[in-house]
Amino acid sequence: MTLGGANVWTNFSYGYRNESPSGWLLSPDRSRLILFTRNKKSPRNSMRIFAHTYYANDLGEPMAIKSSTQIYLDNAWDKWHDLQLEGWTFEELELPESV
Repeated sequence: MTLGGANVWTNFSYGYRNESPSGWLLSPDRSRLILFTRNKKSPRNSMRIFAHTYYANDLGEPMAIKSSTQIYLDNAWDKWHDLQLEGWTFEELELPESV
C-alpha cells in the first residue's frame, strides 16, 4: 500500500537513447572515417552492426571505401567508445551520391 498516491511505474526518458552505435567517426588525422549502421536483417537478440571504413578527403568527407566488417552489438559499442577515447570525433555526414 502506498500512502498519498498510487503505486505507478513511469516511463520517463532522460536524454537520448540509441539501441546501437550509429553514425560517422572521423580519425584524429582526418584520413579515415568509420560508418556504424545496424544490420536490419540481424535478429534483435543477436544484433549485428556494420562498420564500414572509408578513406577521407582533405575535407574529412568519405572518398572511397577501404573495408567493411560486421560485429556484434556489444563489440560495436566497445569499438565506438574506444575510438572516441583515442580522439575520433562524431561527424554528421551523408554518403556521396553515385553518378
